[in-house]
Amino acid sequence: MDDNRKFPRRSLLRGAVLLATAALAVRVIPTKEALAQAKASKEAMQYQDKPNADKQCSNCRSFLPPNGCAIIDGPVNPSGYCLAWAKKT
Repeated sequence: MDDNRKFPRRSLLRGAVLLATAALAVRVIPTKEALAQAKASKEAMQYQDKPNADKQCSNCRSFLPPNGCAIIDGPVNPSGYCLAWAKKT
């Protein structure tokens, strides 16, 4: 008869642990909005609408056609340049 009483108690404890873990996971996992806000401003990256020699947005690995950037917030000129430029491989 003692074995029957232990089972519901264990189930209750497992359920409580799962509930606590799920509540914690919801607070830890970043949302799309939080990730979108992580982009830098044009001023912070010293963005300019003209290229720097052969360095320009269109040949940068962070460029997202037609006029986006994974690092800089807002639209960019494909012929522009910033400090975050890295050659597309």
